[in-house]
Amino acid sequence: MSDLKKMYHTLQQDPFPADMKLTLGDQELVFRKRTWEIDGQTKGLRYGENPDQPAALYELAQGQLEIGGVKFIGAGQGLVSALTEEHMLQAGKHPGKTNLTDVDNALNILQYLSAKPAALILKHNNPCGAAWTDEGVAVALKRAFEADRIAAFGGAVVVNRKLDLATAELINSVYFEVVAAPEFDADALAVLKKKKNLRILEIPGIAELEKLSRTPFLDIKSLSDGGMVLQFSFRNAILSADDFLPAEAEKDGNAFVARAPSRQEADDLLFAWAVEAGVTSNSVIFARDGVTTAIGTGEQDRVGCVLLAVTKAYIKYADLLASKELGKSLFELKLAAIKDPEMKKQLDDIDRRTEEARGGLPGSVVVSDGFFPFRDGVDLCIDQGVTAIAQPGGSIRDHEVIQAVNEATPQVAMVFTGQRSFKH
Repeated sequence: MSDLKKMYHTLQQDPFPADMKLTLGDQELVFRKRTWEIDGQTKGLRYGENPDQPAALYELAQGQLEIGGVKFIGAGQGLVSALTEEHMLQAGKHPGKTNLTDVDNALNILQYLSAKPAALILKHNNPCGAAWTDEGVAVALKRAFEADRIAAFGGAVVVNRKLDLATAELINSVYFEVVAAPEFDADALAVLKKKKNLRILEIPGIAELEKLSRTPFLDIKSLSDGGMVLQFSFRNAILSADDFLPAEAEKDGNAFVARAPSRQEADDLLFAWAVEAGVTSNSVIFARDGVTTAIGTGEQDRVGCVLLAVTKAYIKYADLLASKELGKSLFELKLAAIKDPEMKKQLDDIDRRTEEARGGLPGSVVVSDGFFPFRDGVDLCIDQGVTAIAQPGGSIRDHEVIQAVNEATPQVAMVFTGQRSFKH
């Protein structure tokens, strides 16, 4: 093995102490470092964000904050930080920071999706694809995977219902690093264990995630100078379709009112807004029939988010066609098309159909984590066949944005969330 490859297989020596205390005014929280007995050795986190960063996981063991009259999540309510050897059904190479933070962010999203079986695939702490459906987690996972086959490679799969055999077989047909569920059928677990490096995590608390959706935790951001910013964690105010606000604005004495979404549009907006809670800002999410059709993440400008999401959607749509019809990824097909005229013909046909289908976006709804400061982003969404939009509202140009959806043919619906969903 080369020296470069060795760094990914080398465990960092954990120099962190067994206990950590946080005193906030007259309140104290006590944390215990989480380690596991694996292969006869005591092991903590494999490493941090990168292989040369030692890291440790701490669980809140004593205390519960109350700030401003609001009680925070307390000791005994742990999920990822409470994982024991019993829950680590297979350690694989045993988890590093990014494996566990991907699972944690999935739980952050799933706390708002308890109403239906749901599946998420995450990578680099962002969802690649997400879906929920009354048809079960196997169908949800298939749809989430097909939403973005490219990004899903090496990701973490998290579902909110018992993981069955059909779901396990789908997971084993692709390369994933982590799978987490509230429980596993015995035959499903046997199939998953055939992948020796797969981390298999049973987190019973996933079945009760909805209980956490209104309770904040202490969100700490460390600064590069050693300082810290403390905040209440984000709490989603849109827990049902009835929580959306009408999109209304006034300008120069004129009232502007957008069309209200249909029941299906509202359900998709509710789903997409839940997923939005786990997406790095600036971001927009396209969704249709309970599946993400495009996710634009981490852009500096909002219109850039839309452009990114649309571009990705076209690539993913073409890649899915190439995979289903030719057994190749889009990039394998492009490489083959350089020398093979028949493959070039196939590529051109897929490109043509992708353009005609507008990347599978028509009929989608869109949510935006911040308001649209100009109507350009909305107009781009409308150009892709979007039927409804949810956004925080509050821009001085809300009237222009409402005008944009009202001028669309057919008219596009819009609602406000009344809250922003930034995540940095």
